[in-house]
Amino acid sequence: MTDRYRALLERLDRWFAEAAEGRDIPCRAGCTACCHGPFDISPADAEMLREGLALLPTDVRADIRSRGSRLLGQIQSLVPGWSAPWDVDTIGEEAFDRMAEELAAEPCPMLGSDGECRVYAHRPLVCRLIGLPMLTDVGEVLPNACPIQEKFPGYSEMAPIPFAYESFAGEELAVMAETDGVETTIAAVAAE
Repeated sequence: MTDRYRALLERLDRWFAEAAEGRDIPCRAGCTACCHGPFDISPADAEMLREGLALLPTDVRADIRSRGSRLLGQIQSLVPGWSAPWDVDTIGEEAFDRMAEELAAEPCPMLGSDGECRVYAHRPLVCRLIGLPMLTDVGEVLPNACPIQEKFPGYSEMAPIPFAYESFAGEELAVMAETDGVETTIAAVAAE
């Protein structure tokens, strides 16, 4: 399954790279504006992250595990009783959103000391969607979710860039149907 999901993510990455070419956007190594706060990830994303974590040196994995555990502790203080497998559906959207808002300033456990994503090639889908507005093939606009877009001239007014999202989403759903696990948080995977 990971190869199939990886190919799907690579298709999104190609779209992003082509769409970003020649544009003044902050999405590059060192920008961490969107790398804060707990967020939910799919079982396929969790599997990709585990694969990426396994490739890291032992000391880096230990640091990520420590940071993930610390963030999970903060999460538990805000959502008492929530525990492994950290299924987002069990606490509901309202509780998850409230917790995410409270911890919005917390850095992702995958961030290194220089602001680099230590699992960049294995980062979740949501991390790949932020930074450019998208126009789906059915005319829906997925807005740019970059939290610092107003700091770059013309960035926040950028026209949505076409992407064949409907077929992409259909393939993603097919992958999810074949993937074991639950929708969880990146902190839960980091702490494993």
